[in-house]
Amino acid sequence: MFDFVVASLADGVLLGFVYGIAAMGLSLIWGVMDVINLAHGSIMALGMFGVYLTFNGLGMNPYLALVLVAGAGLLLGLIIYVVAVHRVIDAPHLSTLLATFSVDMILLGIGTAIFTTSPRNVDFTMGSISAGPITLPWTRIAAALGAVLVAALLYLFLYRTRAGKAIRAVANNRAAAELMGIPSARVLALSFGLGTMLAAIAGGLISTFFPFTILAGGAYQLRSFVIGVLGGMGNPLGALVGGLILGALEGIIPAFMETSWVPVVEFILFVIILLVRPAGLLRSKT
Repeated sequence: MFDFVVASLADGVLLGFVYGIAAMGLSLIWGVMDVINLAHGSIMALGMFGVYLTFNGLGMNPYLALVLVAGAGLLLGLIIYVVAVHRVIDAPHLSTLLATFSVDMILLGIGTAIFTTSPRNVDFTMGSISAGPITLPWTRIAAALGAVLVAALLYLFLYRTRAGKAIRAVANNRAAAELMGIPSARVLALSFGLGTMLAAIAGGLISTFFPFTILAGGAYQLRSFVIGVLGGMGNPLGALVGGLILGALEGIIPAFMETSWVPVVEFILFVIILLVRPAGLLRSKT
């Protein structure tokens, strides 16, 4: 029993890194512009299909394909911001929710028409590594390392570059940032683009070890909400910690109860955090 728990925990923690990247995109958009992106899940699903198509159609290594998926995710985010979000950025939250929900429905409709809802998978294996009771596929390890690399690059971007500092300034006080000459409209567009890029990367990583459909992003979007609350909405790096917590829970819970109870426990935790510490375990910070 102990060996099973340890193995499940290790597997869950590796998955938690990828969950954290997904939640970072959602949290970054919320922290900078107070917008909840309801198209987050469908963008993750498009990231999954991006890796699938480049792997099966072009024979490209899935991890190299993530570079293309990241670029496409950034471009898609910029387009969504200009077309759907920019005009309602200062409107009540319901307007931005409806705008991103509409985008979600459009993406899902187009995706379903093109790809149908048949399950797909990226048939890519790298073997596994064993250490005592723990046996882990190299694809999980590679995905976790990729997630750590992306998180590190995001941190360096936000805290060591001029554009990143502009994003943090706009997140803290948009009016004051504009008085200092920071073009807030461009910064907001960049922030939304980065958020969707992170979602696409996370979807691409998940596709390397789980089957998926065009509708698969919905479940991961819900997990991203839970993780965002755990780490503090608006705190992209806190989302990584929240992802590790949720991943660990998903690894441990099946050792003691049916797998179907996993989402129940997750959302009980979600409600408890909202009631006890609504600012999140690490508080909001961009």
